[in-house]
Amino acid sequence: MNVLVLVGSLRADSLNRLLARAAVAELPADISVRFAEGLGELPHYDQDLDVTPAPASVAAFRRVVAEADALLVVTPEYNGAPSGVIKNAIDWASRPRGSAAIVGKKVAVLSASMAPRGGQWAREGAVRVLTVAGADVLPGTVGIGSAHEVLTADGLIDDEARGAVRALVNQLVGTEALAA
Repeated sequence: MNVLVLVGSLRADSLNRLLARAAVAELPADISVRFAEGLGELPHYDQDLDVTPAPASVAAFRRVVAEADALLVVTPEYNGAPSGVIKNAIDWASRPRGSAAIVGKKVAVLSASMAPRGGQWAREGAVRVLTVAGADVLPGTVGIGSAHEVLTADGLIDDEARGAVRALVNQLVGTEALAA
């Protein structure tokens, strides 16, 4: 199985990038993982740009989404919503209607936040946008609140948080019985 990871923060040392790495570490060893590169280089979605052929960055992104069996979406919360980077990526992956790369794609959503709610509104917003785009979004999400206290370069140091992330990513790849 191939999992594509979309990180909604462009900052190299962001909490959400740390969370994405921690989540990937919880996947079974036989899962192939690829991080979507260049999300910040995608143009803002504009129907005037959504032509054939698509801009090179868009075509490359749509290709990697199409090649993935599942998506792991990790988004910060900015002003009570998912990051514009994630929203823009979803918009591009949701086109063209009828043959969009994201349609039917299994997706798990996570968020890390310094606030105690763990990016709840970002997760809810991402689920809504992904669902409207036609993705098969897992019913549960995981938010890591006060993430600066439990996320390090070595991963999650909180057993409960790590267990929640492990359960979600294993559900994503269909190995939830093995995670128990």
